[in-house]
Amino acid sequence: MRFAILVFPASNCDHDAYHAVRHVLGEEGVFVWHNETSLDGFDAVIIPGGFSYGDYLRSGAIARFSPIMEAVRGFVEDGKPVIGICNGFQILVEAGLLPGALISNQSLRFVSKMVYLKPESNSSLFTKNLDCSQTYRMPIAHQAGNYVVGPAELEKLEQHGQVAFRYATPDGEIIPEANPNGSVANIAGVLNRGKNVLGLMPHPERAAEATVGSDDGLAIFRSIAGYD
Repeated sequence: MRFAILVFPASNCDHDAYHAVRHVLGEEGVFVWHNETSLDGFDAVIIPGGFSYGDYLRSGAIARFSPIMEAVRGFVEDGKPVIGICNGFQILVEAGLLPGALISNQSLRFVSKMVYLKPESNSSLFTKNLDCSQTYRMPIAHQAGNYVVGPAELEKLEQHGQVAFRYATPDGEIIPEANPNGSVANIAGVLNRGKNVLGLMPHPERAAEATVGSDDGLAIFRSIAGYD
């Protein structure tokens, strides 16, 4: 599989994503600069974390206007997989490719630590290889990871199975104490209606090898690589 790894000014997790895809997963990864206009020849897109355009205005608010995002929109419409991680999630929300918004953490502080995620279902190409009875340990590192959405939209997300991950305890309890940023309903990751776009705040690319503390994130990339 050929992964396009988008690079914006101030992206800082692009090389982490490349390492996870190329050196751990064994698939092809190619850096794609934000001024490019085509994603021809790629099978999946990764929008990595970082501080695109210095997070001016709002996180992801400027990156959404980069030329490559029109190609991403077409990629999504073709049903191909796009995963946005941390700042990538923020960019997808700003671009209207995912519902809701991401605002400052409830603590108003930058949070960097390991968290536990519980997958909601196996109904997406990103989670099909995950065990919904288990939790997955990955790091977070963000200032604006508080996912918000109105009650009516939240109900739609629940009804259509668009909640991909929730913050949980190591044993899988979905409780406020496991929520690191105040996100509504402990949501850590959401899907679009077609379930070929995933945005999540935790970093699976930083949890792709046991030597760095966890290889749980690799399950997500393996799921993508095996999609039909």
